[in-house]
Amino acid sequence: MSAQTDTPGSVTTVYQVTGMSCGHCEGSVSGELSQIPGVSSVKAVASTGEVTVVSAAPLDDEAVRAAVDEAGFELAGQV
Repeated sequence: MSAQTDTPGSVTTVYQVTGMSCGHCEGSVSGELSQIPGVSSVKAVASTGEVTVVSAAPLDDEAVRAAVDEAGFELAGQV
């Protein structure tokens, strides 16, 4: 998967999330992060704990942390 997108000016950020273990976990995290304004794409991978977010502009770390917390997981930081 490439970090580039078809949308000029978009920002791709990879986060490390702890506690994901299955597809349901991936869906929960993706669903919460997708609700942040400006987010156009989210891909969570439970096996690595990595969550790739594509957004129109850099995201506020606290908004990302709150969304991950709401899903029931912990944001470890950016990769």
